[in-house]
Amino acid sequence: MADVNFSTATTHKLRAEPERGEPPLYELIELIFFAYRDFVADPDHALEAYGFGRAHHRVLHFVDRNPDLTVAELLDILKITKQSLARVLKDLVDQGFILQREGREDRRQRLLTTTAKGKQLAIELATTQSQRIARALSEAGLTGPELAQRFLFAMVDPEGRAEVARLIRGNVTRGDKIRGDKR
Repeated sequence: MADVNFSTATTHKLRAEPERGEPPLYELIELIFFAYRDFVADPDHALEAYGFGRAHHRVLHFVDRNPDLTVAELLDILKITKQSLARVLKDLVDQGFILQREGREDRRQRLLTTTAKGKQLAIELATTQSQRIARALSEAGLTGPELAQRFLFAMVDPEGRAEVARLIRGNVTRGDKIRGDKR
């Protein structure tokens, strides 16, 4: 792996608000694009065998992490249209990865949970991504995920942080925690 070098001409002091006229943080923007590209590449290859794409991965991930998630809650998490979700969800249900059933109190509700097959695929995809994250943390000299978690959490719009923290805290295992917005 080549060392990543940044030019001093575009290095910025990190501030809460950029100063007027200051050039964009191109290196960081591009690193986020490239990191995301490679982060999703491993699951993309595994999903090809099923004829699935990234939308299938996101649905499978959040349904697996949140058993009995409602369709409305999933729409809110993913910020997609009902039409987009319907196609993806149909694929996952038809191929036996997700089970959909009526709500207990409200029969109009649709509750989603992964099947054993769906859970197995979700874990396989999360494992490959976890390995990439662990390798990157190690190469960056970080001893744990806390610093990266705080950075990524700070990237979330302030008005959405409470919901993101609630979702993550409800699913975190092994004592990992995201620190919420302290404002």
